[in-house]
Parts: sequence; C-alpha cells; structure tokens
Amino acid sequence: MKIGILGTGNIGQTLVTRLSASGHDVKVANSRGPETIDPDLLKNGARAVTSAEAVADVDVVIMSTPLRAIAKIAPLIAVLPEEVIVIDTSNYYPARDNEINAIENGMAESVWVSSELGRPIAKAWNAITSASFAEKGAPAGTPDRVAIPVAADGEREREVAMRLVDETGLDPVYSGSLADSWRQQPGSPVYCTDLTRDEIPAALAAAERARLPKRRDLAIEAIMERVGDSTTNPDSDYAVRLTRALFM
Repeated sequence: MKIGILGTGNIGQTLVTRLSASGHDVKVANSRGPETIDPDLLKNGARAVTSAEAVADVDVVIMSTPLRAIAKIAPLIAVLPEEVIVIDTSNYYPARDNEINAIENGMAESVWVSSELGRPIAKAWNAITSASFAEKGAPAGTPDRVAIPVAADGEREREVAMRLVDETGLDPVYSGSLADSWRQQPGSPVYCTDLTRDEIPAALAAAERARLPKRRDLAIEAIMERVGDSTTNPDSDYAVRLTRALFM
C-alpha cells in the first residue's frame, strides 16, 4: 500500500521503519520540513517529503501527531478522496494539547478527531508506549505477543488498521466503535499495559470512564518525578509496571 505518515515522534518513527520494512511505499513528513528528518529513518526505503506531499496519492494516512496539531492537519485531510483510510494514533493530554471542551465534557477523543477532520477514522497504536512499540514487536504467532486495541466504525477502516498493526509486530484486537474508544484512552486498563490478545477483552470491559482522567494525570506526575521533565519517555519496563499498577 501507499502510506503517508504525518509525524516523526517516537511512535511515528517506529511506524515508518516497520511499515517500510514490510514492503509498503511509505512517505513521511513532520512540521519542520523533510530536510530535518533523520536519514536513518529512511533506511528501509521511506521517503522524506512535505506534509502536503505525504497525503497525496496514498491509500492510507497515519496521523502520529499531538491533538493540538489537528487544526493544521484538517485542511490536508479535507481534500483527500473518500477511499483514503485515515488512522489516528494520538492521545489527549490537556497540559500539552490545551483543554478541549468537548473531550473534557466526555466526548471520546477519536470521535472528536473524526469530527474535526470531517471523515471516518480508525484509532490504533495509541495504547502502547513508544519504548514497548520499538522493542517488543514480534512476528505473528509469537507466544505472548503484545496486542493493542483498534477502534473504527467502518469495516474498511477496521480491516486496514488491523492489517497494518499486525505488520508492525503487534496483535490487533478490535475494540469496537469510535464512541466506545474511550476504553483505550489514557488511564484505562488496556492503555500501555502490554497485554496479550487474550487479555485485552477483559481489560476493555473493566474500564471506568469517570476514573480515566485522574489515573492519566497520576501517571504523568509519577513519570515527571522519575525522569525530571514532561517530554522524556521512561523505559518500557518502568512504564508498564507503572501503568499496570495505576490503571488495572
């Protein structure tokens, strides 16, 4: 498939390397321009381009950007043909993204993104730490392979997202509609806890919507105390121990 990836943060970087290694025609862009993209990220054949070029003539667009970037991305997405699949990997963190009233009032994050873009999306790769994603990908059929939830309203969005998740080394588990995707938001039992395919359904069912924001914020406070700032990511072992203790 022809895939355009917007964002070269930690999740975006792994998406670029894994999907290009799987044989897809991958273009990648960030907000600073193609000349700022690390050449090592292109070792499997991906191409560094502008954001407009990244979404042109593709089958899939993957947005691996903070929610605060949606307003700038929306015009690029608005002109895409209807058949292009859009997948969002983002999570809402109000200290970073500024408060979004609709989400604060209970709208699922992916529903908000879909409404801002004016088109259907799938939600994937949001519920795994960047360290686990980079380190723990494994071939299909590997015992105890890490799994992640995938939410979508449409069958095409669901099927494409789940196929690509599998090709990036993770077991995909369909989690339901976008309206129900709050069950995979920060603070939920499935969020960044590195569960297997068999463990995810129970974790999704155990999510308590009203408790998610407080648990999310507690995790951020603990990570900041450990690493000293709000941008450095902890190692995967610590992150998973923390999220399992707080979210499950």
